[in-house]
Amino acid sequence: MSKILIFIVAYNAEHHIEQVIQRIPPNIFETYDYEILIIDDSSRDNTFEIARRFQDQNTQLNLKVLFNPVNQGYGGNQKLGYQYAINNGFDAVVLLHGDGQYAPELIEDIFSPILRGEADAVFGSRMITKGAARKGGMPLYKFIGNKILTFLENRMLQAKLTEFHSGYRAYAVNALQRIPFQHNASDFHFDTEIIIQLLLAGQRIHETPIPTYYGDEICHVNGIKYAWNVLVACVQSRMQKLSILYQRKYDIEQDASYYTLKLGYESSHTLAIDRVSEGSSVLDIGACEGLIANELKAKGCRVCGIDQLPLKHKANFDDYAQCDLNAPEFPFHMESFDYVLMLDIIEHLQRPEAFMDALRKQLKLSNATIVLTTPNIAFAVVRIQLLLGQFNYGKTGILDITHSRLFTFKTLRHLCEECGYVLKELKGIPVPFPKAVGDNPLGRFLLGVNKLLIKLSKSLFSYQIYAELQPTPVVDHLLEHTIKTSAERPVNMEHLS
Repeated sequence: MSKILIFIVAYNAEHHIEQVIQRIPPNIFETYDYEILIIDDSSRDNTFEIARRFQDQNTQLNLKVLFNPVNQGYGGNQKLGYQYAINNGFDAVVLLHGDGQYAPELIEDIFSPILRGEADAVFGSRMITKGAARKGGMPLYKFIGNKILTFLENRMLQAKLTEFHSGYRAYAVNALQRIPFQHNASDFHFDTEIIIQLLLAGQRIHETPIPTYYGDEICHVNGIKYAWNVLVACVQSRMQKLSILYQRKYDIEQDASYYTLKLGYESSHTLAIDRVSEGSSVLDIGACEGLIANELKAKGCRVCGIDQLPLKHKANFDDYAQCDLNAPEFPFHMESFDYVLMLDIIEHLQRPEAFMDALRKQLKLSNATIVLTTPNIAFAVVRIQLLLGQFNYGKTGILDITHSRLFTFKTLRHLCEECGYVLKELKGIPVPFPKAVGDNPLGRFLLGVNKLLIKLSKSLFSYQIYAELQPTPVVDHLLEHTIKTSAERPVNMEHLS
């Protein structure tokens, strides 16, 4: 038997709580391994006492009644119930309101798609059936507000729900385990934030029609505040997707291999790949899974890779070595390479100066071209954030949480020159809009605008920095070379007087 938690959130619901329990269809108790959990959120009336009395009078029901000593809020109360479902191994949890606004008679319609494996979450929608919400008594201002908010949420979140604001819901417990709902707001916009998390996690959301009912229940929602919080939550999640800001509750990774190449438009990847000549010998430092190497192999290049992570598939490389980039021991004959790629690597190092010194020493007298890219911390968006008191690290982007050192054009130039490299080229790279908003007319238009702005000020409008360097010999190698060539140089004394 499927294990179902019927979770009733209650606040000042003394007039309705018994009826809500009684309206649950009896076949639920016979068909499923169920439990009814009521959590009274520190009501000021007799909700808890009435629920406990009902529990004592109906001992045949698997009913538990809890009381929050401190009010947790609508969202905070849900957090407790969902954690209870996780801790006790339920298959699904269905949310009911203690005021009777949502029909308990339809409870099986809400959770059964989850048990059939068709959905990870099911939302009851009052908007699926045209005209049903108004006929059911939804006030015109609420109907219009619901429609407008749902439209905006769908556009920002790239969803297709008919309603975001129904509180009649069921969740697969394993879906709840995949999202950090514990970090959500404790207010009413918890419901929106958990939808955002489900969408980010790639979970399947199903909607089913429910009737609209407005009785004598007391509404505790401040409509203006709620609408504002909903829109802010959507904007925040969208900005996090664009790597502009970061919030832990939206840090939901579907696939650890989210790193992809930025090809088909001007980017750090296309510039680096285009720079490497056909048939060259290349060392890719920070090679990841060899995505760049695969492109270079198509150009007939010999490609070796170095990274601190073990490689699953070595087919893209002629040779590969795993080593700590913060204490590098280059395992290859470094003078054999025509190019050394350091794409978005230097910002991850604890001591970039030491790394660049070690690399230069290993290259000896090589004339290899080093292609280096790194984020531009002086980018306009970061400056604006800082002006507003924001400096938010995120999962990707300029302020990636794994970044240790950050550079401007001037500081990168200074680092390279101090470490003994000749700077051959230094240019700005635009935001990868085709990756962020889609490779479509909008993405291409924004990319073009950004490229024009870089011409005005590369320091202000460049998302990344692209640099080409050549190492100068270290003193020891230069001295050794001088001694060797001096010994080999023929001396002709005859022309001396």
